[in-house]
Amino acid sequence: MVFSSLTFLFIFLPLVLIVYFCSPRKIRNLILFISSLIFYAWGEPVYIVIMIFSTVFDYINGLLIEKYQLNKKYKKAKIILINSIVVNLGILCFFKYSNFLIQNINNIFDLNLGLLNITLPIGISFYTFQTLSYSIDVYLGNVCAQKDIISFGTYVTFFPQLVAGPIVKYRDIEKQLKDRKENIDDFAYGIKRLIIGLFKKVMLANNIGMLWNQISAQSINNLPILNAWLGAFAFTFQIYFDFSGYSDMAIGLGRMFGFKFLENFDHPYESKNITEFWRKWHISLGTWFREYVYIPLGGSREGKIKLIRNLLIVWGLTGLWHGASWNFVLWGIYFGVILIIEKLILQKYIEKMPKILQHIYTMFIVIISWVIFAFEDISQVGLYLKSMFGLNNTSLYNNEFLYLISTNKILLIICIIASTSIFKKIYLKLMKKENKTFYSIAEIILYIMFFLLSVSFLIGNTYNPFLYFRF
Repeated sequence: MVFSSLTFLFIFLPLVLIVYFCSPRKIRNLILFISSLIFYAWGEPVYIVIMIFSTVFDYINGLLIEKYQLNKKYKKAKIILINSIVVNLGILCFFKYSNFLIQNINNIFDLNLGLLNITLPIGISFYTFQTLSYSIDVYLGNVCAQKDIISFGTYVTFFPQLVAGPIVKYRDIEKQLKDRKENIDDFAYGIKRLIIGLFKKVMLANNIGMLWNQISAQSINNLPILNAWLGAFAFTFQIYFDFSGYSDMAIGLGRMFGFKFLENFDHPYESKNITEFWRKWHISLGTWFREYVYIPLGGSREGKIKLIRNLLIVWGLTGLWHGASWNFVLWGIYFGVILIIEKLILQKYIEKMPKILQHIYTMFIVIISWVIFAFEDISQVGLYLKSMFGLNNTSLYNNEFLYLISTNKILLIICIIASTSIFKKIYLKLMKKENKTFYSIAEIILYIMFFLLSVSFLIGNTYNPFLYFRF
């Protein structure tokens, strides 16, 4: 089940809200826990066993780590932590990377080993990182171990951020699990964020995604230069509105139930360098790797050589986290190398450039990265990049390019503007004016229109992919 589905919007969510707010406060976590298990089991009833195991396993680990730490049995606490890390990563690697490993063994040694008949459990990359961060934070003394397994289970399985994040660290919602105050203002804000996310996903990501599919399905060898760039632009917007829209929905749903999740995107396409871009894109993942991998490795504190090593490790893992394919590893290393060059060489020169050139530089790097990300077959990555830079001896454009531009120009303009903070700035200015009542009514009408448009699109179209489902 996905948020951008009629089943979720008109059946599952209303029922959960009714049961939740009609229940005594002391059992509301239980309601969320059960609801989240139903939500997950809707699509993958078998793999719910893995989620329950992870929940119970790390709940016990947290208690044992805290017990041994309090009794000053630090070696035993460390053993439990290592056990937690090994088992959690072991489960993730088995389901996510087993076939990838077998394929590479077959290619290297010219074997024909059979692939495992397993599918990737939805959301496993996200909830594995959440349970890992919990065990590590208990070990470091950043949080106390959760004594109530229902509350802990709610943290691990909470359906708004279960499938695609944001990756919520336990310490960020520890107090909210125990004592949160739902109110009308938060609920209203949650509905607005849900609708904005739904609109971004259904009306923007899905529609611009169809343009990308139309271009990428063609023969890449014969793709004219501007056609290839148009496709790359389309995918750049699709993945942003797809993922940020889903994050908006998750944050909005969380707020409706009284949880305040941290933001996951901050208009990354406005960035003026790649370092800034990665502070604004998938913030929860970047924060996780920085806190639990980069800093423990030494960060930038131990000289340039170790800085380079640490960045390459972090970005290699970041790429691998996104998928069991070499293009994702290449994508991660690509950003790692760019960040190293920026930090050690380019930063002082970039800062002296006009802002428009800084922005062009950043978006050029980002658009190229999304081409690497889009094709799991690396040979296709190379061919597509050749088409973008005219190395396939193709024309500048053709009649199809003119047709696609003319039929999608309004959508492209909306995507460009919607990826910036312009609408947010206009909204904040309007809300400061004296006639707030008029603008508040206009805002409600606008949100209703967004919702109805999104629902009408869902009813009339079958194209409704979610790119991060595979991660």
